[in-house]
Amino acid sequence: MTTPHRTAVIGLGSMGYGMAQSCLRAGHETFGYDVSSDQTARFVSEGGAQGVIDEVAPDLDAAVVVVLNAEQTATVLFGPGGVVPKMRKGAVVMACATVPPAFARQMEERCTDFGVHYLDAPISGGSVKAAQGALSIMASGTPDAFTAARPVLDATATTVFELGEQAGPGSAMKAVNQLLAGVHIATMAEALTFGMTQGVDPAQFVEVISKCAGSSWMLENRAPHIVAGDYTPHSSVNIWPKDLGIVLDVAKSANFSAPITAAALQQFIAAAGMGLGGEDDAAVVKVYARNAQLTLPGEGE
Repeated sequence: MTTPHRTAVIGLGSMGYGMAQSCLRAGHETFGYDVSSDQTARFVSEGGAQGVIDEVAPDLDAAVVVVLNAEQTATVLFGPGGVVPKMRKGAVVMACATVPPAFARQMEERCTDFGVHYLDAPISGGSVKAAQGALSIMASGTPDAFTAARPVLDATATTVFELGEQAGPGSAMKAVNQLLAGVHIATMAEALTFGMTQGVDPAQFVEVISKCAGSSWMLENRAPHIVAGDYTPHSSVNIWPKDLGIVLDVAKSANFSAPITAAALQQFIAAAGMGLGGEDDAAVVKVYARNAQLTLPGEGE
């Protein structure tokens, strides 16, 4: 049995909520915080600990930050009411948002000034694996940061990649992953709708291509959403302009051209412009369907 830790998960979206549940299930005293009071109340109703963050922070072993972007991460850590200045020396921040590597290094330095460890710990696996405690975590940080975060890592992940002894490499690897993931979703949507123009039924597309060389994890996970006509957001369209934007910013800083990423980004921007930003990211297929005047499963019923 892992020694119970006093853990706060800040950001109870689809990923953060699952991570909080996993920490709770592992026996940790787990606090959950979110801008949505309904999410916070829901977590408490499931056994989450209660307490105002300002009062809880000094006794925390770990603060797990699962917010949308770098700006929100910085606000949680060091903004008005920021948690880091209130944390005890030797506690750890585990930062899970997709952010530029340079930002992760900056946050590590600022946390170190307060005697708080910082683990650059982007996550992958989706909301289902988050709830199962089965994420993959691309982590980098000092050995002490890994040690301090180990109980949370054990509770939330089945695979932890230890990528370096300072912050940055974890976020760099996450950028590589997001490049592929975003491109794969957009390409899946393109292939599925291209097939429809040739009389290939979307359900048949999934059945065949998922067993062929053209498949990908994203295809196998997202294409069934399209077949079901269900765009309940497990990972929303709005994630991708941010994440692929980070990829392109990092690429630009390295004088690296990423034209396929740029093309995928435009499709997600178009989807957001159609008002689909809050839908599951498989809804990028609707951009292709609109342009080709195709009727997707579940439409017009």
